[in-house]
Amino acid sequence: MQGRLTFILHFMISTTIMGIFVTAALSAGYTGGRAILISALAGFVLAIPISWFVARKITHLAKNSENPAR
Repeated sequence: MQGRLTFILHFMISTTIMGIFVTAALSAGYTGGRAILISALAGFVLAIPISWFVARKITHLAKNSENPAR
């Protein structure tokens, strides 16, 4: 389950981070295509471990909510 969740979350998280990085690059004055491509690629790659971590936490919380400790 965690693998599919990671894959789904990666689409949302990577889009957000890529947008932030591209906006930051454009705000910093890097208007060339290469700089924009590098910042988007960096956001895509950075989103991989973040997506895995978020999916792991969601899976962990879902398992704990099924069997609450009393």
